Amino acid sequence: MRGVSADGDAGLGIDLLDAIEALKSVGCAVQAVITDGVATSIREDRRARGLPRAEWVRGIASQIALARRESPNRGGRHLGFAQALVHEMPHTLAMLRTGRLNEWRATLLVRETACLSAADRGIVDRRLCSDPAILDGVGDRGLIARAKALAVELDAAAVVARHRKAVSERRVTTRPAPDSMAYLSVLMPVEQAVCLQATLGRDADSLIATGDSCGRTRNQLMVDLLFDRGTGASVASGVPVAVNLVLSDETLLAGGHEAAQLQGLGPIPAAIARQLVADAVDNDTETSLQRVYSCPQSGALTAMESQARTFPKSLRQLIDLRDRTCRTPWCDAPIRHHDHIRLRRESGATTADNGSGLCEACNYAKEAPGWTARPVHNPGRTHLIDVRTPTG
Repeated sequence: MRGVSADGDAGLGIDLLDAIEALKSVGCAVQAVITDGVATSIREDRRARGLPRAEWVRGIASQIALARRESPNRGGRHLGFAQALVHEMPHTLAMLRTGRLNEWRATLLVRETACLSAADRGIVDRRLCSDPAILDGVGDRGLIARAKALAVELDAAAVVARHRKAVSERRVTTRPAPDSMAYLSVLMPVEQAVCLQATLGRDADSLIATGDSCGRTRNQLMVDLLFDRGTGASVASGVPVAVNLVLSDETLLAGGHEAAQLQGLGPIPAAIARQLVADAVDNDTETSLQRVYSCPQSGALTAMESQARTFPKSLRQLIDLRDRTCRTPWCDAPIRHHDHIRLRRESGATTADNGSGLCEACNYAKEAPGWTARPVHNPGRTHLIDVRTPTG
């Protein structure tokens, strides 16, 4: 592939793009078949060894995620996707294998039929993918609409139950955005989301009409109104809840340029960090400084020790500030568990060196048979962990 080039021929270039896209789909189909085979092999091996049923599948998604250099959450999706294609949607798998359907569109079909029985799912698979011409030229929205319509036709009760389950899983999340910004995402019933959007837009328009916008655009006003109503405080009065900001004394006091770390969102420029602190002080927001020492060579935060079996609050906070997100490779999920790397029952100490921040899924995955972890002792360097999966 290294020598592939269109040599300035636009027609040849388009043909190459088409061929490479088909090749990617073929690769995705092969990955799906292999993924299902790996899961089946591990599950059957554990069953044959007489392990409890709960242990048969533990950690499999995490192994797949590591192999694909992705998070355990994505690993679980890949596993579910593969099992659905191999066992319940042969026509979709066939289209993927021949390059007539890409991985994303196959994923949409799997997602929209997830609430159906295997038999009904097979009917949707046959009616939409038995003939490549059926979906030829159909966009993603059209594909979703067709799959949804068939799902409702085959089992309306299952679709309703799925909606009720989705409502029970409503939540608010944040994730980093470029330029020291963040996305606040709300998963809620569609009618509530439409109502919220319309209300914010109406009130923003009202402020503009009365001349009270203070030069802000409609979008800016909608964000400020959402903040005001969500916190009970105006944007100008500062943030009334704890926000952990890690920065060096030079950055804070001497105009240094080293980036600060805003817990949960990552690095932000030094100037913005200083402005956040200044705004908090100017607006009488409760502000406190806590000294945390770091190694001059690596910047790693200094270890703390405890004789307790569980991590005390101060040590948990240190681990949160040091690790920032789940320590499993390619997993950026928020820290939910403070874990002993070398298990407590194996004489593992309750220390920062033997502690790591993990998401819930990764912490449970490492309890599966064959997983091992140990801290790598390297004084003066970044905190490291050696993790081995059952397959090495």
